[in-house]
Amino acid sequence: MLPHHRHRRIAGRFLLLAALLLSAAPVLANQVEVDVEGDYPQLQENAEVFLGEVEGRTAANLRRYSSTAMQQVREALRALGYYSPIIDWDVSGGDGEDDLPVLTLTVIPGEPVRIRSRDVVIEGPAGDDGSFREAIPESPAEGDILNHGQYTGLRQSIQNRARRLGYFDGEFVIRKLEVDPENRIADITLRFRSGERYRLGEVTFEDGHGFENSLLEQFVTFEPGQPFHADEIAGLSQDLSNSGYFSGVDVDASPGNARDGVIPVRVGLTTRPPRSVAAGVGFSTDVGPRFRGNWLEHWINPMGHRRGVETELSAPRQNITTWYELPLDPPMTDSIRLGAGYQREDIEDVESELLTLGQQWKHQLDNDWMQIASIRWEGERFRIGEDDRKTSSLLLPGLGYSKLQANSPLDPSKGYRVQVDVTGSHRAVISDVDILHVNFLARGLYTLAARHRFLARFQLGGVATNEFDDVPPSLRFFAGGDQSVRGYGYETLSPEDEDGVAVGGRYLMVGSVEYQYEFKQNWRVAAFVDEGNAIDDLPDPLATGVGIGIRWVSPVGPLRLDVARGLDEEFGGGWRIHFSMGPEL
Repeated sequence: MLPHHRHRRIAGRFLLLAALLLSAAPVLANQVEVDVEGDYPQLQENAEVFLGEVEGRTAANLRRYSSTAMQQVREALRALGYYSPIIDWDVSGGDGEDDLPVLTLTVIPGEPVRIRSRDVVIEGPAGDDGSFREAIPESPAEGDILNHGQYTGLRQSIQNRARRLGYFDGEFVIRKLEVDPENRIADITLRFRSGERYRLGEVTFEDGHGFENSLLEQFVTFEPGQPFHADEIAGLSQDLSNSGYFSGVDVDASPGNARDGVIPVRVGLTTRPPRSVAAGVGFSTDVGPRFRGNWLEHWINPMGHRRGVETELSAPRQNITTWYELPLDPPMTDSIRLGAGYQREDIEDVESELLTLGQQWKHQLDNDWMQIASIRWEGERFRIGEDDRKTSSLLLPGLGYSKLQANSPLDPSKGYRVQVDVTGSHRAVISDVDILHVNFLARGLYTLAARHRFLARFQLGGVATNEFDDVPPSLRFFAGGDQSVRGYGYETLSPEDEDGVAVGGRYLMVGSVEYQYEFKQNWRVAAFVDEGNAIDDLPDPLATGVGIGIRWVSPVGPLRLDVARGLDEEFGGGWRIHFSMGPEL
């Protein structure tokens, strides 16, 4: 065995030799250039793609190659409708070892071929199907420059739409593109005979999944005999996958299995493990470091019931929640959830312990709004400032509506969220105080030119009561922090008593506008203005915060780092750093 120092000397000499060989190797470059005269960027790009890279040729070899290169350029231009280009070539350079010869092709595109007529006819039942005809592209249209790619796309879109809507026997009886290069005209003739539209048959679930068929049948949103649509099959597959019950979903609706135009739908399911445990740590400037834990039973019986326990621990807040959920019809959106929870908070001048027992009924309306009817009992023991500790017992029925529209769940480029919640209590029904509590939230996001994002947020809340001193802190309003008015401490914006203690307000008003610019993929800079406060009277002044920040769209969601300045020193404004994470909407 060689000594260790000899190993190092041999390795060093080998690396030196490799470096010398690499430095002596010639640097290869493309030896064919194309110059399309005029403003024709698409023609230039297409010609370069057709030619590719040509390297290691002598001047004589390039001269022999010139006819092939010109033919490739002609094909590139013909694909975009230019059938009569004038092409000249020249070989230059090659006088020395470092001076490689270059073949230059100079192209004058000439006049393009334009579409004189477009005759697209859909025969059979699809001809009377508005959803079929609406999907046929308008391009290429009469008068357009001929583009062979658009013509191919037109044919494929008709075929794809036929398969999507269940016209599986459809075929082109005429498929013709006639080009007259001399007169620079082209005629498109397409005749598609659709045949009868197939229908959806019965849905059967293969054995072994462990669930009641009555539950699985509630995932099916179409009736037997309904005209075929690929979206119905995709929706069934997606809903079953998103249910949380299955690790694998296989929906087979092959037209090859059809009988008399009816396609049976067979579903194979692989049940997921019933339990999962998750834990994580995080940080925000509102609550500092925090720990989150989650234990979930995805299914506990053949009826699809589930239950779970969640906890969050941070210095100012600790809570634990448990729940039991029963799916309703349809199980994708509707459910009843029974829950219980305990929360302890010590934030600024407020200490609170809250015990909650309740039930929620979640139901999606036909207009896609989510309706949540609830009733819960809250027992809270609290102290504000140096006051004596109080207790509160409230029975709170509630009704809420929400709607979320976004083109991506993780990082949408446009969308909105609207939510309104109303709860109340009355002393005649297991409650210490009469309360009507209303909270409204709206968020909007829009992107211009792919890089310019505009966000807006507005929140309005109010509590009506006959005795505000008996309203517990969990139902009062506080503002300030990462998700409220930046530039101020978490929940520090609030009316104060005679001792300067923040006691919470009867109303909440918060608004924000933000501009983001994406300077690199998944990285954005931001500038924002926030304004709001928790107040006792609507004319009371609001606090303003301004700042800049940076956004990173991480694999787990957007991360936000902001530097903000609260402009109103009387409300405790100043320079603050805010860090948070989560979706924009």
